[in-house]
Amino acid sequence: MLKPGDPAPPFDLECALDGRIARCSLAKIPSELVLLFFYPRDFSFICPTEVTGFNESMKEFTAENTAIVGVSIDNVDSHLRWARELGGISYPILADPDGSLAKAYGVFDQNEKVALRATFILDKKRKVVYASSCPLNIGRSVIETLRIVRALRTGRLCPADWTPGLECGPTDRDF
Repeated sequence: MLKPGDPAPPFDLECALDGRIARCSLAKIPSELVLLFFYPRDFSFICPTEVTGFNESMKEFTAENTAIVGVSIDNVDSHLRWARELGGISYPILADPDGSLAKAYGVFDQNEKVALRATFILDKKRKVVYASSCPLNIGRSVIETLRIVRALRTGRLCPADWTPGLECGPTDRDF
């Protein structure tokens, strides 16, 4: 799995976006940060809670100049049907049917033939600044992911359980 400091593998893939088929290229995402999250499958039990959770938090991530991109091994037609069933999704959901993007990020589960539940935050230079994964049966926290984005955006040293409004330490350049 990629770790902080690693360059993010580029992508240019078909996606479902706002009820239509489109393409999404990492090189064309203009935001300061990119939140790239992998999930196992459409039409599953845990994944819709994460996908809709990120969608419901779009304003907060956008306020932090952070684009959201979801990825699974399902094809774009499946993404379109599922997004409609979920009431619409406002960020791109990439189709990675051969798992090549999941493999490039080191999060393809060979036994299950799906992407792990993994989260990457990429900086303006498109290097990984945050990476995590969790078991397929445990959903990730959208609130915690947003907290991490906000902490990264301070450019300062933020202690455990830091939240906006609490004081951070010096910048990492001060050491």
